[in-house]
Amino acid sequence: QAQLVESGGGLVQAGDSLRLSCAASGRTFSRYAMGWFRQAPGKEREFVAAISRSGGSTYYAGTVKGRFTFSRDNAKNTVYLQMNSLEPEDTAVYYCAAKPSSGSHSYYSTSSSYDYWGQGTQVTVSS
Repeated sequence: QAQLVESGGGLVQAGDSLRLSCAASGRTFSRYAMGWFRQAPGKEREFVAAISRSGGSTYYAGTVKGRFTFSRDNAKNTVYLQMNSLEPEDTAVYYCAAKPSSGSHSYYSTSSSYDYWGQGTQVTVSS
């Protein structure tokens, strides 16, 4: 069972950058495909980015593609979401999620695919 803890959120201005981290407990982190989702006030949780357990495959929502970069360090049991050129529309609580994956290059973009979730970290982008 994975326990996930996000960090790195904060209040920034439009155009700024932030890097979110998600640290996982356990010794099987490299077996998990990982995802980032976000939820803005009054809106449903939405997919942001996904990465395969190997880190070799990534997938992004169209709204963040080209601005966000998802990476992982399996030796540190941590994934990162580098967010550049932030926009007020990126304001949300960001959650990381984990799913045991048999495919080294498989990734998942639906929230129902994931088994474990972190508590979330707030990102606020002012205009």
